[in-house]
Parts: sequence; structure tokens; C-alpha cells
Amino acid sequence: MSIGPLPDSLLVPFPPGSVWLAGAGPGDPGLLTLLALQGLRQADVIVHDALVGKAILDLASKTARLEFAGKRGGRPSAHQDDITSRLIELAREGHRVLRLKGGDPFVFGRGGEEAQALAEQGIPFRIVPGLTAGIAGLAYAGIPATHRSANQAVILATGHSLGGGPDWRALAATGAPLILYMAWKALPTIAAELMAGGLAPDTPVGVVTEATTPNQKTLVTSLGACVADLAASGLEPPAIIVIGEVVRLRPVLDWLPQHG
Repeated sequence: MSIGPLPDSLLVPFPPGSVWLAGAGPGDPGLLTLLALQGLRQADVIVHDALVGKAILDLASKTARLEFAGKRGGRPSAHQDDITSRLIELAREGHRVLRLKGGDPFVFGRGGEEAQALAEQGIPFRIVPGLTAGIAGLAYAGIPATHRSANQAVILATGHSLGGGPDWRALAATGAPLILYMAWKALPTIAAELMAGGLAPDTPVGVVTEATTPNQKTLVTSLGACVADLAASGLEPPAIIVIGEVVRLRPVLDWLPQHG
């Protein structure tokens, strides 16, 4: 992908010795914000996670140094304290540091923790919001987060920590669609708790992997069958999982049928 220079009216200075905490969106480089693109073009060092794909990193300045700081469940991962310390170290060395995350840094991206640490150390920083995968990823699968015929509220939740996680039975009682991040391994427990909280086994479930990329896949199933269907699907995490009536709209609204 080749993109020409931005007009001067849109340029935002990226001072040396500062950090931009930026969201790269769900995967499609076309969903980058102009600010995120400017960060990629101006940064001296880009500290990125595992959800930022090659097509996005290819837009970086040719002189930028890439540093991987990804986290994936069940695999060797960088510790958050080490990542934060590295951001501070690089900024103190006078670099323009882009901390690039998949989705949005303030939606289950720990961007708030990193920003707090930077503020405590006196490091100038800027927040660059991105399109969160829980909304944009579903849009590419033809599943709206809200629809007047189905819901007036939506719940974003993370399922990676059942011990200190949401009260799934209470969330079931709201009747609002649930958009789940990092819930793959915990789905058997989550599904059982949601049904115990009153959701019917035939409540529709959508699972979207590699959202907004050419490899996007979507599985449509039900709450009672989702665990078995997902195990048999051949899909792999990470994924966005949505539970609720909005999933029934996919046959009409799916505009990328070639993506499964």
C-alpha cells in the first residue's frame, strides 16, 4: 500500500522524547486513523503487539525500529511492567516512541495503565484512539453492535480472568448483546453461567477470527452448541465472540460473504 504525504493542515507534531499510545484498529490498514498513520510515519521506535499485522507495520517509516511486545494466552509473552519500563527508557533516550496496539488502547488494551506510568515519570504522551475490534470486527462480519429491532444497549466484556471477571449471570439478565474479548478458553464456563442466568440455549452466537483481514472467518452457532461447534470448527484464537439477537441479522447484512 502506498500513501502520499498528508496535507500540512493535518500534520500533528510528534516531539522527540514522547510516547504515542495508539490503536491500530482490528486489522485492515484502511481502518487506521490519520493520527495513527502519522505516528507510524514519524516514530523512531514502534513497540507493537501481536495483533498488529504486517500490512500495518509496512506503513511505518523505513528508518523506524520495530520492537515486538506482544501478549498471547498460553504462549511466551512480555510482562506488562517490562513493556512500560521500555517505553519510559526509549522516551528518555530522546526517541519518538509509538506504542501500537490492536484495536483501541483504552478498550482492554491496558493503555490506561501505560499512560498512568508515563505520567508518573513525567514522560509526555498522547492517546490515539483506534477502532476497537469488538465493534469494527463485527461490522465486517455483518453483525451490528446495536439494531433498533434487537437492542438499545450493548456490553463489552473480557473473559480472560474468570476469578475476577464479570458476574455472567447478572449480565445475562440484562438481555443486552455481549461482545467478548479474550474469551476463547473460558467459553465453556461463560456459556454455562449465561444459561444459568436465564439466556436460552438457542441464543445466537457469532465468533469472528482475524477480523477485517483477508483471512477473516465467521462461525454462527448457538449458546448451547457453541463450545462443541467451536472445538470442531478448526478456528484459532484470538477471536471476538458476540452473544445475542443481533447475530441473527448476519444473513442479511453480511457484505463479505467470501470471508466465511
